[in-house]
Amino acid sequence: MIKRHEFHKPNRALQLYAAFFMGLLYIPILFIPLFSFSSGLYIRFPIEGWTFQWYAQLFERTAVLRALENSVRVAGSVAVVSTLLGIFAAKALVRYRIPGKGPILGFILLPLVVPPIIFGVALLLMVSTLGIPLSLYTIAAGHIIICLPFAIATLLPRFEGYDAAMEEAAADLGENGWYVFWRVTVPIILPGIVASLLLTFTVSFDEFVMAFFLGGNDLTLPLYVWGQLRIPRAFPVVLALGTLILLFSFALVFLGLKINKRGSIKIMDRE
Repeated sequence: MIKRHEFHKPNRALQLYAAFFMGLLYIPILFIPLFSFSSGLYIRFPIEGWTFQWYAQLFERTAVLRALENSVRVAGSVAVVSTLLGIFAAKALVRYRIPGKGPILGFILLPLVVPPIIFGVALLLMVSTLGIPLSLYTIAAGHIIICLPFAIATLLPRFEGYDAAMEEAAADLGENGWYVFWRVTVPIILPGIVASLLLTFTVSFDEFVMAFFLGGNDLTLPLYVWGQLRIPRAFPVVLALGTLILLFSFALVFLGLKINKRGSIKIMDRE
């Protein structure tokens, strides 16, 4: 018989691989905040000096604040719509017998593996054919396509992890379907809902390709950063902006994962 403590025995090879992978992934990113405090206009070692002037200049630019407002508006709307659609899609996939459920789920999750540039070009052709002007609304529509699979993937374990008998008990007491959903289902899956909102907000906030193809005159923050990269003197300010975006994105992702994990532990405790 295998003893329980043997499952928790550390795997040195796996730990080394994880450390190598994390270093390969994140060490290059650390150069962004490092050089955002450099007083020089160019990236080079040794660093000439340390300064906060690029962060001060960042908040003095109205174009940055306008792009930030656009990104928050788009990401907030996309997060709400994607999570709402994800709730009903995940519930239908778990609670009901649907012919071809596997292929349907694979089709829904397809944007996770298909390059965004394919969807961007396809949506651009569609809106051009229909005569729809490019705006923040077309960007939001494209972001929903990308974010919906993230919402469903986050919410599916929530519906699979709790006993549907609680819903049936509430229905047996005479409550209608909407009351059961809002008073029984939503409180149970609430950690997954919050995690989905945070994750989809982050994905939409950082997304560039869809915004590049579907954006009009209103720029989102990634589009603004892309435009500023062509101006050498603006590059340090872009590094400062990139640092703030990184911190914000990491904070939202870690918060969403923590909430989602806490919800999973609570469900396991109930079982």
